[in-house]
Amino acid sequence: MGDTSPPTGGTNVEGETPRIEPTVETEEATITDEAELERTLGLAGGLAIGIGTMIGAGIFVFPGLAAGNAGPAAAASFAIGAVVALLVALPASELATAMPKSGGGYYFISRGLGTLAGTVVGLSLWFGLVFATAFYLVGFGYYAVDTLAELGITVGEGLVIPTALLFGAGFTALNVTGTENAAKLQNGVVALLLSILVAFLAYGGLDAAGLIGDPAAREQFAPFGAVPVFSTAALVFTSYLGFAQVATVAGEMKSPGRNLPLAMVGSVLVVGVLYVVTVFVATSAFGSDRLADLGETAMVEVGRHYLGTAGAVAIVFGGLLATMSSANASVLSTSRAIYAVSRDALLPAGASRINLRYGTPHVALGLAGGPILVLTATGRVELLAEVASFLHLIMYGLICVALIALRRDEPDWYDPEFRVPGYPVVPVLGAISSFALIGFMQRASQIVGLGVMLLTAGWYVYYARDVDLKGKL
Repeated sequence: MGDTSPPTGGTNVEGETPRIEPTVETEEATITDEAELERTLGLAGGLAIGIGTMIGAGIFVFPGLAAGNAGPAAAASFAIGAVVALLVALPASELATAMPKSGGGYYFISRGLGTLAGTVVGLSLWFGLVFATAFYLVGFGYYAVDTLAELGITVGEGLVIPTALLFGAGFTALNVTGTENAAKLQNGVVALLLSILVAFLAYGGLDAAGLIGDPAAREQFAPFGAVPVFSTAALVFTSYLGFAQVATVAGEMKSPGRNLPLAMVGSVLVVGVLYVVTVFVATSAFGSDRLADLGETAMVEVGRHYLGTAGAVAIVFGGLLATMSSANASVLSTSRAIYAVSRDALLPAGASRINLRYGTPHVALGLAGGPILVLTATGRVELLAEVASFLHLIMYGLICVALIALRRDEPDWYDPEFRVPGYPVVPVLGAISSFALIGFMQRASQIVGLGVMLLTAGWYVYYARDVDLKGKL
């Protein structure tokens, strides 16, 4: 088979573009301009990835923890997170319609700000998604055990991590067999999950408003002051990582000029409303002190409060679906982040090899799944969540900066189908608010996040400093 040219972007030390031959006999190939990932995802698939990734921990794990930190004002913490996410989703939507390529935020930043920023963000995105996916899988393990307990089968928490590891390997294998298969699972899970949540929150909302049932006891809205509201927003921001996952699969979306902005902005709006209503319903049921005592399983008891055993079973099953969809979507997005970085020669070319039978980057999926399973085994829920938020907030802030840089330079190829309303105010506020939230995080999470960024900068110096990506498609 003759040579094929790699995608534009990376060059070797001598300045020549390397040429790579795909190996058909082993059903593998290196992604090239002639062998792109197939565009199989529509608007429903994009919304399912965004909503499915965001809806897990936000509703089923964080309400008890957030109410303990901020009281009823935890609802405001989720609202703050939604506003920050929207301020980034709009600039990301413009960039995505101008550059509908797999890799999302990494791709935008590397083309707008250059190779150093691209390398740090691209590799940090890889690790950030790994931390996030491990967080979702640990949550899935807890909800799997709780589901069995509600059905009268007590297995104990000793099976939480083994269950998480087993399903993490299963989600990785599923994504190897094709993006369309993973998207079908995602669409079905999210549809069922939303049905459960809307029914539960409708009943709980009527009760909390005093229209049915007994009136809820009133609490001071922000009993601990304003600072805990923002620190809680930093903690729960992990809940809003999903909208950016849509951009990582931009290269596989149909009609990206229309579907990308709708999927990113729409998923933030839907999930933000669900979060705020959920915290309102939960604090009305028990009060913030009681929710704090219940911790990660608070929503199960809220369901029991409103609808008895049936409510508890519905919530625990919903939590199982939510963490499943989050983990599945994040495995997909992690592999696409790795594949995009490898395409640009910031990682060895082997990382962007695809399986010709399924059309998926199976090597990148292996590089995603392996570290995910290692971190899942630690079981450190809060640290995993905050480090994931730290690394994503860095990327989100730089996405906004990249938009400003590209608008200033206006390269010939920059022709987005969607433009941010309120420019430049929106991207400036998006960058400032993203970086500001980091300051409210725990010190341990900040240290781990900075450590990851230093490692990625070291990799740039060692391996990628001769690659020039700025301004290239």
